[in-house]
Amino acid sequence: MIRKFDTKVQLLKYNVLREVAASAWHNTLAEDVLDLPKKIAPGPKPTMRCCIYKERAILTERIKAAMGYEDERVIRVLDIACDECPVSGYEVTNACRGCLMNRCEDVCRKGAITFDSQHVAHIDKDKCVECGMCAKACPYTAIVHRTRPCESACKVKAISVSGSEDKSAQIDEGNCTACGACVYACPFGAITDVSMILKVIRMLWHSWETGRRIHAVLAPAAASQFSYAKLGQVVTGLKELGFCEVTEAALGADMVAETESKELAEKGFLLSSCCPAFVSFVEKNYPQFRDNISHSLSPMATIAKFLKQRDPECRVVFIGPCTAKKQEIKKPEVKSWVDAVLTFEELQALFDSREIDITTRPESPLEGASYFGRIFARCGGLAEAVAEGIKEQGLTDFELKAVSCDGIEECRIALLKKAKGLLDMNFIEGMACVGGCIGGAGCLTHGDRNKQAVDKYGKQAGEQTILKAVADAGRHV
Repeated sequence: MIRKFDTKVQLLKYNVLREVAASAWHNTLAEDVLDLPKKIAPGPKPTMRCCIYKERAILTERIKAAMGYEDERVIRVLDIACDECPVSGYEVTNACRGCLMNRCEDVCRKGAITFDSQHVAHIDKDKCVECGMCAKACPYTAIVHRTRPCESACKVKAISVSGSEDKSAQIDEGNCTACGACVYACPFGAITDVSMILKVIRMLWHSWETGRRIHAVLAPAAASQFSYAKLGQVVTGLKELGFCEVTEAALGADMVAETESKELAEKGFLLSSCCPAFVSFVEKNYPQFRDNISHSLSPMATIAKFLKQRDPECRVVFIGPCTAKKQEIKKPEVKSWVDAVLTFEELQALFDSREIDITTRPESPLEGASYFGRIFARCGGLAEAVAEGIKEQGLTDFELKAVSCDGIEECRIALLKKAKGLLDMNFIEGMACVGGCIGGAGCLTHGDRNKQAVDKYGKQAGEQTILKAVADAGRHV
């Protein structure tokens, strides 16, 4: 059996997306929607939860997310699915020996430590301020700090515990960058990104009826996904779905490399604009650097704009690893160019909902971009491309001093140092996901092999340069 996903949580999400999409293709979703939870979890015995009825109740919420919501939130907590994790904080484990020292009590300034009849310590959560002094003082290391997986994954501190009785997670939209780290990290799949899969299906149906062209813009990270097939077969599968053309987002990356390197040389200091989660993080936490964010649109938006300027009536769907792209296309400067976003997870569900086995299809070419445009998919690729852009444009008077930030924590450190005048760099490449786009929440798989696959894909561009790729763009779209 082909293994398409990292985790069973991804498989569950895929099953829901596939069933929703299949009903949509058959134009029976309105009639099928109430029966889908039972189809996915037939019972009578539960496989994931305490009872089959709860499994189906949770599936109902997953189906709603797969069908999309009307509000603006891209990342949502399914409250009914979020009830199994202990609340984060300090806890006394069974390693407590009920000793005589009671050092944990002595160091607690809030009086949060008490003892039962067996002299075992307990922590009063209402009094505890999470200082950790008790854990440091315990000679048995019997007091530990537990953190929910979603809270650990969220490096922008947008996840907290709600005040509701079930203590479900809640998302602070003021801090959230829609990176999706919590989506991938939650062991119960209780946090999910809202899907646009139905919107894409409607667009494809409409294109068949009207002849309106629907373009797929495929992110270069695709070279590291669908490991059971070839990239050219993925392209063929997209055309079989009804997309008129499949264009490399990497070609948009070449366009960005050209303009961004020139802008950097003119301004002297720049932050990259390619990662929407990084841009959102800067805008929310370091507004003093807002004007230093590159004025170039992201590669996705850049190539979509190019397509729509050539054919204003066409529609563009971006397909990649990024949940934050779903937020990016709501921005005023982007929404005119990109009509919908699908993750690789959703594309796999779309293929299977139409029973398209891409391994049996011939390969279709995907070409036009340079090596440098294609390696935007992994951390460090953007900085390499900017360096090449400076070289190819003869901007020899400018010395590039770039720092590539691998994950939002490294981004925070670099921005903080720059704000304090401690970073002697003139270009900050910010990638919110560890590894870059190949570490995105919408990837089918994650790991070191993905970087190798992207580099290999980049080398297939041969001697193609950034400027030549941009000059010849019209021939490839």
